[in-house]
Amino acid sequence: MKSLWKDRDAKAFIARYKTAGEDLALRTYSARLIGQNPYLVLHGGGNTSVKTLAKNITGESIPVLCIKGSGWDLDTIEPAGHPAVKLGALKKLRRLAHLSDEAMANALRVNMLDSSGPNPSVETLLHAFLPHKFIDHSHADAILSLTNQTLAEKRVRDWADGRMAIVPYIMPGFALSQLAARLYESHPDVEGLILLKHGIFTFGETAQQSYERMIAWVSRAERAIAHSRPVRVIALATPDLSHSPAAGTVANILRGALAPGMIVRHRTSPAILRFVNNRQVARWSQQGPATPDHIIRTKATPLLLSAFEPAREAAFRKQVHQQLAQYGRRYQAYVRRQSTLKHRRPIPLDPLPRIILVPEMGLFSAAADAKAAAIALDIYEHTIGVIENAQRMGTYEALGKKTALPFSGKVVWISGAASGIGLAAAKAFAALGAHVFMTDREKAALVRAADSLKPRSRIGHAVCDVTDRRQIAASFRQCSVAFGGVDIVISNAGFAPAHAIKDCPEDLLRRSFEVNFFAHQFVAQAAVEIFERQSVGGVLLFNASKSAFNPGPGFGPYSLPKAGVIALMRQYAIELGSQGIRSNAVNADRVRTGLFSDGLLEKRAKARGLTVKEYLLGNLLGEEVVAEDVAQAFVFLAQARKTTGAVLPVDGGNAAAFPR
Repeated sequence: MKSLWKDRDAKAFIARYKTAGEDLALRTYSARLIGQNPYLVLHGGGNTSVKTLAKNITGESIPVLCIKGSGWDLDTIEPAGHPAVKLGALKKLRRLAHLSDEAMANALRVNMLDSSGPNPSVETLLHAFLPHKFIDHSHADAILSLTNQTLAEKRVRDWADGRMAIVPYIMPGFALSQLAARLYESHPDVEGLILLKHGIFTFGETAQQSYERMIAWVSRAERAIAHSRPVRVIALATPDLSHSPAAGTVANILRGALAPGMIVRHRTSPAILRFVNNRQVARWSQQGPATPDHIIRTKATPLLLSAFEPAREAAFRKQVHQQLAQYGRRYQAYVRRQSTLKHRRPIPLDPLPRIILVPEMGLFSAAADAKAAAIALDIYEHTIGVIENAQRMGTYEALGKKTALPFSGKVVWISGAASGIGLAAAKAFAALGAHVFMTDREKAALVRAADSLKPRSRIGHAVCDVTDRRQIAASFRQCSVAFGGVDIVISNAGFAPAHAIKDCPEDLLRRSFEVNFFAHQFVAQAAVEIFERQSVGGVLLFNASKSAFNPGPGFGPYSLPKAGVIALMRQYAIELGSQGIRSNAVNADRVRTGLFSDGLLEKRAKARGLTVKEYLLGNLLGEEVVAEDVAQAFVFLAQARKTTGAVLPVDGGNAAAFPR
């Protein structure tokens, strides 16, 4: 990026706007230089200011801050776009310990020299609390690529080499202004501020100095990107339909599915197609915006659809309606979460996406008019560049993802959840942000278990005997009412009958198959019905047993149906993989749970000629396996996006039970 400052042009602005004064004329000139570069700001983004003198109503010259006003774009701004606010009054606000957004907005307006002017920027106090005459702020793409990283603060601090102050992300307003001023005062020699997940401020005593510092630091970031590794593109094997008549068909379908009167626009380019056709797009696109300032134009995340096949138009239309409904539910959940975090209830906007990604075709935008739709496309096209450049240097991480839990927004249904492995799994998933729906046939124990998990708003439960299809169906209905559906199912309930197989009573064997095989089938059938209705994939996890591969003497009534569960799991993997439904199993062994009640643990140890301790520690690692170990295996498989049809042993190592 090169400086476009020309002294001749600067003088021309001074002459053109001589009635506004030299300071405001130069402010207008350099603001336009910034605004006309889309890699610095887009569509109303960024803000600029100058501290100067202006006459009040009595003709007295007083210090003022001329700051970009709401509704003005920097690329076409006029002097009137920088309304004057009394600087002395603004500086006094710094003495306050707290100032709400409403009180701050009121203070800005009542201290304007001309009350008919536009509202001053929400970042007015940040400009006011810094001492510099000229201050420039942008959301430069290259800077956002640096700041939207894992370990961003360390990366940016090393890159800036002490010449820029690093400001952690805080929503624009009074608190950010106070923090930025304190950080500057502790580093008074810096040339600007880098705001993590937000952008860059530069300042100087002249308009040219502040502007050229902006250009120099953004150029430095661009060089860092250029010297980093290229992005690895793992392309989907798809044709390019971006300019085919099918793009119009998709636009028709989207417009019909969205709210009446919305305008839909389409855009494509080699860079856009590279992004939407990349196998990583599901992860990259759902991280969040390059800066929260873009949310009002693009929403927090785009809607990601599957590729359109002209021969399957009806299926695509159905997918669009289902995905829009899910997008709306996620937005409503977001509003509810924000309501619990704020003192006042946020005003919800419409729950529709503004950007839709379609592999093979590119980007679609939806807005009230064509201009707003084009703006959304412009912003997201730049977001793609920010994401890819961030990936070149590390891992793209939008605001809040550092603390986001891996199962936030996911619903996990668990059988046998009142104790043992089921309860351990419920605790593990709840701790990682999941909504957990617990089932068990023992009501009192189930209620106690559910009450032990926090937060209660994310825990549901229902009494359920998994040998009864009606109770299973009822529990899934209750789960859907409570949380909207289900994403992960852990079919865990079972019991462990022991008997010599040669004279095993038929009723005992049938009872074992009912609980240890058919119950797993009933649960999986009910879960898949919801998975298919949701059309976003799903995860089936079965608690099988090492006995499926390595049965023990006198344990046939248990081992036989468990071997069937392994076959069942694999059959689901084979038949439903094309729908994004994954099916896996955990083979645990010798876990001290209720399964080993009534002296069964002692009997199993004795059957192998061992003490209980020797039996529990009799594995390659010489360590006892506990319920929490098995729970972590379920967590791992739930996150293993490219794994299905697998058996994961959790037995401390048993060569005779290795899956093969």
